[in-house]
Amino acid sequence: MNDAQAETVPDVWPADEPVQAAWPHNTCYGCGQANPDGHQLESYLADDGDALVATFDPEPTHAAGYPDFAYGGLLASLVDCHSIWTALTARYLDEGRRLLDDDPLHMYVTGELTTRYLAPTPMDEPIHLRAWVDGDVGPKTTVVCEAGPEGGDPTVEAEATAVEMRDPPAIDAASDWTHFGRE
Repeated sequence: MNDAQAETVPDVWPADEPVQAAWPHNTCYGCGQANPDGHQLESYLADDGDALVATFDPEPTHAAGYPDFAYGGLLASLVDCHSIWTALTARYLDEGRRLLDDDPLHMYVTGELTTRYLAPTPMDEPIHLRAWVDGDVGPKTTVVCEAGPEGGDPTVEAEATAVEMRDPPAIDAASDWTHFGRE
């Protein structure tokens, strides 16, 4: 990150708030703060400004059949959401604009996700995620994500292709959904 980027980080999103707070009506199962049944992953700008980091505390229901190891689908869900938020945050950082400023609104979806499970992921400690953009930020953005115990070797490596939506709906559109008990 160059000096100009370092100066824009606080303007893009506060480092002490999860980037998902920029979209309070998001109902995504993995990262939506408005989904009471989901994981509600919270991703933060890393101190270096070049990545997003997150920590997830697995529950016993996230087991992979063996009670001490996380289910691979959980891990794929976490790296998917974390990667998309990484691409999104990097796009706004690249433009020097506040996250999810709607002029123009940039939103991404997963175009491809390759997940490699390197070792079983233990559930007796939080799962740490770190993701960064590999290459240029644009309509198709490649993100690399690692997950595993904090301070240990990654147990999961993933590469996501985040694809920008051509005409994204307004970010408050999900607030009209009734299946979450809202009227």
